[in-house]
Amino acid sequence: MRFDRELLKGTTETFLLAALAESPCHGYQLVEQLKRRSDGIFELGEGTVYPLLYKLEAKGWIKGQWDSDTALRRRRVYRITPRGRRQLAQRTRQWEELVRGMTLILKGAAHA
Repeated sequence: MRFDRELLKGTTETFLLAALAESPCHGYQLVEQLKRRSDGIFELGEGTVYPLLYKLEAKGWIKGQWDSDTALRRRRVYRITPRGRRQLAQRTRQWEELVRGMTLILKGAAHA
């Protein structure tokens, strides 16, 4: 399903933080992980993910480091920082409250 860009705009940073909280990844791994974990619902392109990774790194929520362990090519692996974990916890609480409110409203609309 294609989502309205405005609907996704505020959530993609949270998706990335949640994925990185599970394990460090490079950009392509994140794209694949989000697709897999969402059962194919969220298929973000690398053109969306990489600018967000740079933005999160600039905010200090993640840290990128070149991986030199691979014989293929160098990749930048991203890890969530303690500051990023705090931000993820805050956003998770906000998201849960948003979902609760939307659910209440939509259930009411179904009965109208």
